Amino acid sequence: MLLLDEPAAGLNSQEKVELAKSIREIRDRFGVAILLIEHDMGLVMDICEQITVLDHGVIIGRGTPREVQNDPKVIAAYLGGDVKTT
Repeated sequence: MLLLDEPAAGLNSQEKVELAKSIREIRDRFGVAILLIEHDMGLVMDICEQITVLDHGVIIGRGTPREVQNDPKVIAAYLGGDVKTT
């Protein structure tokens, strides 16, 4: 397992593209699981197969990028306000 803690911090857009490419290459070449801790949602949504979302240390969402993006709890926590769950 490879643990990456905020690897995109301080990188510009082009460097983030290269980082994503490198992460995918490492995963594919070595067949290693990667645990990515990251606040850059573009990078997370681009390279992750499964995402767990925390809000103050509590899991509020888990699933594929699409599932997480559409989760009412995640939307409320990160965009603020009340979100209807119906």
